[in-house]
Amino acid sequence: MSFSSLSLSDALLNLLTQKGYLQPTPIQTAAIPVILSGKDLMASAQTGTGKTAAFTLPLLQQLSTVQADEHVIKALILVPTRELALQVNKSVTEYGVNTGLKTTVIYGGVSIDAQAQKLAGGVDIVVATPGRLLDHLRRGSLSLMTLKTLVFDEADRMLDMGFMDEINAILKQLPKQRQTLLFSATFSEAIYTLSKKLLQQPARIEVDKANSTADSVEQIVYAVDSDRKPELISHLIQKHDWQQVLIFSRKKQTADKITSQLVAAGVEAKAFHGDLSQGAREQVLNDFKQGAVKALVATDVAARGLDIIELNYVVNYEIPFIAEDYIHRIGRTGRAGKTGKAITLYSEDDALLLEEVESLLDKRLPQQWLPGFEPDLTKAEPVSRKNSKAAQRQRAKKRALGGKRKR
Repeated sequence: MSFSSLSLSDALLNLLTQKGYLQPTPIQTAAIPVILSGKDLMASAQTGTGKTAAFTLPLLQQLSTVQADEHVIKALILVPTRELALQVNKSVTEYGVNTGLKTTVIYGGVSIDAQAQKLAGGVDIVVATPGRLLDHLRRGSLSLMTLKTLVFDEADRMLDMGFMDEINAILKQLPKQRQTLLFSATFSEAIYTLSKKLLQQPARIEVDKANSTADSVEQIVYAVDSDRKPELISHLIQKHDWQQVLIFSRKKQTADKITSQLVAAGVEAKAFHGDLSQGAREQVLNDFKQGAVKALVATDVAARGLDIIELNYVVNYEIPFIAEDYIHRIGRTGRAGKTGKAITLYSEDDALLLEEVESLLDKRLPQQWLPGFEPDLTKAEPVSRKNSKAAQRQRAKKRALGGKRKR
């Protein structure tokens, strides 16, 4: 199938050809006709499957046909993080270069007055994070009453980050007659509850099996003592001359600690988390993309929405407390048909967390030892409260409730 079979305009088709995009991905093939039909949509697809273009292309086509002389907000794309907001805005701008539509991005951590000034100049499409959007609504910097399309991108992450209050406040300021598109990497009980508030008789698309990982990602689990994890990472990077490695930690303090240990071992590394200013985060990310930094040590929240071309390696320094985050993490590599490697560093403290990941994936992730880094089986690793059996049972119960509703 080609893009021309999806009823896209000649202007968009020419642009896609110029960019070298010849065939749509499965999510694009399934979603674009639904969106062009005007129906609400609830869609699930893995990161890196062309999801952004799946809603951006038909959205631009729809809005360009109803464009008025006055630039008023016709579409709102709501995303969970600043990084994803910038990424989506870049895509909207590139694809919409010949449409005459004006777009802007608003997020926290930068001047709200400068953003308000751009909004006052008139825009058609706003890409926003929930908190900063609500700030502008309360200030009167913008009105959403002319909105025709609402897009929720990575809705599951928005809920994970605790944005439900902001979402409810935003929904009160939207027109009831609109098209709503909800995209989520995973479907859960909370997502289904949200969809009932947002959507009216939606089409449902699930490109991949729920909670699945890309076949292009090789998953390796190395058993190692927790205090030797930084040494093992340094060894892998230096021995194999890895150029870009994204390392995940659960906490900002741990990210800083890992970074210091890697730098001490001679590996160019920088931390990437919410305590950094927006300017610092953009500089760190640019250094990583340009190859000035080999290892980027990030928390889950900060890394959400990162779009790094040719990222071949992801390392789980710690297994996440939320099993679904494992899927989000390793989805950073093996994108758009490319291969990738996801390495998880496993210590005895992680036993229950690994079980949760395996339960979610419905497959085993066999552990192996790396020569020279074999774990000391006489050591007793302390088990934290969040790794306890009680905590595991609670998380398993939540997953079971979500799975029951899904069926």
